[in-house]
Amino acid sequence: MTRPGVVVLEERVARHPGRRALGVPAGVLRTARPRQWIKNVLVVAAPAAAGQLDSRHTLRQLALVFVLFTAAASAVYLVNDARDAAADRAHPQKCHRPVATGQVPVPVAYAVGGLLALLAPLGAALTCNAMTATLLTGYVVMQLAYCVKLKHVLVVDLVVVTAGFLMRAMIGGVALAIPLSRWFLITAGFGALFMVAAKRYSEAVQMEGRGGATRALLDAYTTGYLRFVWQLAAGVAVLAYCMWALESGGMAGGSLLPWRQLSMVPFIGGILRYAVFADRGSAGAPEDVVLHDRALVVIGLVWVGLYGLAVADL
Repeated sequence: MTRPGVVVLEERVARHPGRRALGVPAGVLRTARPRQWIKNVLVVAAPAAAGQLDSRHTLRQLALVFVLFTAAASAVYLVNDARDAAADRAHPQKCHRPVATGQVPVPVAYAVGGLLALLAPLGAALTCNAMTATLLTGYVVMQLAYCVKLKHVLVVDLVVVTAGFLMRAMIGGVALAIPLSRWFLITAGFGALFMVAAKRYSEAVQMEGRGGATRALLDAYTTGYLRFVWQLAAGVAVLAYCMWALESGGMAGGSLLPWRQLSMVPFIGGILRYAVFADRGSAGAPEDVVLHDRALVVIGLVWVGLYGLAVADL
């Protein structure tokens, strides 16, 4: 059965042929999820943690990596929405996505997504080192496999999405040949798993009783299991960050105060604050939680300030 929204859109396009030409590019941009691009700021994580954001070359390279990763992620969103158009029409929020409503034809979404999936790794190969191109290629392949099959495999879906966040956190360091601390990788990995599992938990709570209509795998998970995963991940992330902050040799000894160790306080506070939304089942859109909760924003700024002082060794 055709959705009423799709019929209305098709009638408007038929009456105004010129509007379709404008509507498709705008729809493609919406499908690329500009609001989600904030996640790609994670490409600065490794250089920032290493205190290596002090040169124009570094900033230019990170800006380039950000653009390349955004293109790769946008490719995945386009392909994903093309494949899920029918299922998205049954979802109370996703039914408004451009591909689901028909604003962006499915073949166009596939074509643009496929082009970006090819251009992003190629751009990395031409402008960055080989390892960056390899990592970005791995990201694209893994995420496209997720769209096709892996999103329907229990637990593997959580691992793949988490790995995508971890790759974001790694790629800036890889592009600049910065060694990655084991504690940094553990913190980033389990921090990502915490947010991914909290998102799944929130989706399961909100769609309880009708999850199979939109994401069949939600019916395979229990809310108790997803709660266990995000609680476990939060605990490991906190422990790893504390070990990272306390490890010797990370900073010089001339600081006025132990800023790096003090940064554990807002980090733990941020985890606890985000857990409030996870526990309520309202962490289905992590970017909304992070950007719209003032307390969480303040905690984040305090953490940035303390870690910045640690890097500057003041």
